Amino acid sequence: MSTPEQKSIWYSCLSPSLLLGMALLFPVRLLGAEQPDVPVLQPDTSTLQTAAPTPQPDLLDTIDAPRDYLSGKLINFASNIDRFFGDDRNYQESNQSVFQLDLTRVTGYGGDQKFTLSGRAKMDLPTTEKHLHLLLETNSSKNVTGEPAQTQATPITKVAAPESYSAAVRYEKKKEEEKPWHFSADAGIELHGTDLDPFTRARGSYSIPLDQWRLKAAETVFWFNSIGAGETTQLDLEHSLSETILFRASSNATWLNDKQNFDLHQDFLFFHTLSERSALLYQVSATGISNPHIQATDYVVLMRYRYRLHRKWIFFELSPQLHFPKENNYQYSPALSMRLEMLFDGSK
Repeated sequence: MSTPEQKSIWYSCLSPSLLLGMALLFPVRLLGAEQPDVPVLQPDTSTLQTAAPTPQPDLLDTIDAPRDYLSGKLINFASNIDRFFGDDRNYQESNQSVFQLDLTRVTGYGGDQKFTLSGRAKMDLPTTEKHLHLLLETNSSKNVTGEPAQTQATPITKVAAPESYSAAVRYEKKKEEEKPWHFSADAGIELHGTDLDPFTRARGSYSIPLDQWRLKAAETVFWFNSIGAGETTQLDLEHSLSETILFRASSNATWLNDKQNFDLHQDFLFFHTLSERSALLYQVSATGISNPHIQATDYVVLMRYRYRLHRKWIFFELSPQLHFPKENNYQYSPALSMRLEMLFDGSK
């Protein structure tokens, strides 16, 4: 028979064993107590010759790849090309102040013995965080409809002045690099001699990545007191063929409500960068109208050589062309265009 002293010794030995067993069966972590993490030793499997599991492709990878391509090589290449050639997209969508002045002479088909002066400027208004801009342009109504400006024939030693001048205020959604869309709206007045022609315009564009291609859609609606309301839709499909060659297919349709007609334009262009100072553009184009029925009015094959004369703002351009106009029964009519351009923006 055990004495009380023996029972006390036996319980004292048993209690630690019971507490250890309860701790193993019911971890303190499961009871809600906060305990520091204890590293768990894992068996060494370095000697096992088991094949590693094949990683499964993530669905998001297929979505990110086009976006990475768009925001990387293609969009930068296209933007640099547009800036180098003084393209309209550079003027419309650049966040920087832009001033572009052109002195152009065309000989042969569509030209005469004169130099034509044209220009446009977009300047940020202070304290508006690049949301408001002052626009100064020549031949605004001709530019929006795609019609060539008509000037009186002048001696070759003189420069033909633009038909009209305009001033407008533009609201522009500040462009962000990660955003694929752009929006702007203008209101202004165009001066034709002594006649005032108020106008409004709004333009929106959106870039859509398509694997290694980019589709850029732009829509412009406008109203000029002199020509009425209209809209222009443009779709550009771009693909980088190499580090120096960019392909672009551009489709353009302009609707004039007063004429009840679409002016149609289709371009296929290859931009070839030769060096930091020179580039070539190869272009095949077709223009047409929809009223009274769809018909081609001119086919054009041309090449443009553009050379940067000084830094990044003075350019010279030479463009031999072959036109096949309907008015000449689609017989070829050669032309040569020469241009001196000054382009002022944030580049130096």
